[in-house]
Amino acid sequence: MIEVNRMISVKDLTLTLNNTIVLDHVSAEFAEGTVTGLVGRNGSGKTVLMKCICGFFKPDSGSVSVGGKIVGRDMDFPEDLGIIIEAPGFLGHFSGYENLKLLAMIRHRIGKKEIYDAMELVGLDPKSKKRVAKYSLGMKQKLGIAQAVMEDPSMIILDEPMNSLDSSSVEDVRKLILQWKSQGKTIILSSHNQEDISTLCDKTYYMKDGKIIDG
Repeated sequence: MIEVNRMISVKDLTLTLNNTIVLDHVSAEFAEGTVTGLVGRNGSGKTVLMKCICGFFKPDSGSVSVGGKIVGRDMDFPEDLGIIIEAPGFLGHFSGYENLKLLAMIRHRIGKKEIYDAMELVGLDPKSKKRVAKYSLGMKQKLGIAQAVMEDPSMIILDEPMNSLDSSSVEDVRKLILQWKSQGKTIILSSHNQEDISTLCDKTYYMKDGKIIDG
C-alpha cells in the first residue's frame, strides 16, 4: 500500500486583494489524522486561507504545501482534497444525484455506488427525483458535504459545514467528522459554533485581520 502524505503546511503566507492585506504572514500546519479549527469573525481571513490551500488564490509571498508539494508550483490544485467553502452551488433543475454525477464525471474516479453511499451518509435519498431548486437550505448543505467526500479524499476542508442544519443533523455531521479523523484524514474546520470547535478540534488557530493571533 502506498503511503500518502496528508500534511498541509502554510508558511509565511501573505495575500493582498483589492489593495487590502487579507492574509498577513500566516503560518500554520494541519496534520493527518487530526481536526484543526479555524476561528474568527467574518473578514478575519479564514475562508481566504482555505481558498489559498485549495489553489484558488495565488499568494503574494509565502507558500502552501499539500502532501509535500507546493500549490501553484508543483500543482495547480491539490488532487486528493474534498472541500465545502461558502454556499454550495448546484444546478437547480437537476436532482441531487444528477448534480453529483455531473461533478463525478470531471475526474471519472467514482461511479453510482460511491455517489449513493455519500448521499446516504449525510441523510439524503439518492433515488429522489426532487430537483435541487426545491431543496431546503439544510438539504443543499448536506449535498455539499456529500460532494466534498464522495471521492473519499484524504484531506477535507469544511467551511461552516453546520450552516442551515437542524440539531439532529449537526450531531450526525459531528460524528462523521470524527469518523473521518479516525480514518487518518486531514480535516480543516471553520465554525462560528464554539461547541463544534471544542468537541471536534485537536488544535485551533484564531484569526483576526488576516493574522493568526493564537494557535
